Amino acid sequence: RGLRATIQIVSVKYIHTSGGPMMRKSLVLFFMALTSLSAQADNFPSQPVKLVVPWPPGGSTDVVLRAFAIEAGKSLGQPIVIENKAGVGGTLGPQIVARTAKPDGYTITQHSVAVIRMPYMQDVQYDAIKDFTPIIGLTGYTFGIVANKDSKYKNWDDVVADAKKNPGKITYGSPGVGTSQHLATEAIADKAGIQLQHVPFKGSSEVMASLLGGHIDLGVDSSGMAPHVDAGRMRLLVTFGSERTKKWNTVPILKEYGYNLVFESPWGLAGPKGMSPEVVKKLHDSFKTALYSDTMKKVLESVDQPVVYLNSEDYGKFIVETDKIEAESLKRLGVTKK
Repeated sequence: RGLRATIQIVSVKYIHTSGGPMMRKSLVLFFMALTSLSAQADNFPSQPVKLVVPWPPGGSTDVVLRAFAIEAGKSLGQPIVIENKAGVGGTLGPQIVARTAKPDGYTITQHSVAVIRMPYMQDVQYDAIKDFTPIIGLTGYTFGIVANKDSKYKNWDDVVADAKKNPGKITYGSPGVGTSQHLATEAIADKAGIQLQHVPFKGSSEVMASLLGGHIDLGVDSSGMAPHVDAGRMRLLVTFGSERTKKWNTVPILKEYGYNLVFESPWGLAGPKGMSPEVVKKLHDSFKTALYSDTMKKVLESVDQPVVYLNSEDYGKFIVETDKIEAESLKRLGVTKK
């Protein structure tokens, strides 16, 4: 209300002090538009919000975001509807949002490190910083390498020994080219002095299905592996964090194999550029409430994902800082676009 009153006062002042009628008419239309935007922000949300998930249904991120949508929708006062747009290593959905969504808060998406990384690897139709409005940082991934329960690979040393005997013969699946799982595994293989054959998929659910079907030797995943490991269908060989996970504290981390490598990938939510601060705050507050709810605590613990809360401003800073880190890292790995 205060913003609309200020706009009306300023508009009257300019209408009476500006030049000709055309200029006065333009000013009137301009301030009417601002008033309309302010009113929309006050009434937000008056309809369901669409959350674009850039992964296939059933994958780990899809499951977590569906839970977030249900919980955040309770305090937001409107349902949050999931729309899956998988592909391009988890960046197709965000690309669509950046290009086509209105900045009214009714279309938002996951904004992950993959979104930041992809522009350095191939041509994309978005800028990871300029074309998005940061909303909130939520959580991160626990990455690891899994094999089937009947696999001959009992630990990571078995993989390394076999790969040295059979260069390029061992296959591993990841959610796509340029994803954290793909690049991390290539960096690990380089440290180990081995060659592995990468098989890209559209998401973690496809990786897990292919591994269970015996079509690939290894799967590199995040929380999508959790139910299979817990059920004994898969064997977790190594995780990529800075310390052993709480859930699987008997599984070594990379440093225990002599690799000074850590791969952790915090992520959050963003909308298209130009969203009003009032709308961003309402979305932020609803998802923050959801993040600290008992329901989400259980969901995140079930897939071994930590709480990595960042407010809108800090999440924006994280995106900028990560952009610099990714640029240097990808250049060092030699995987930047030509």
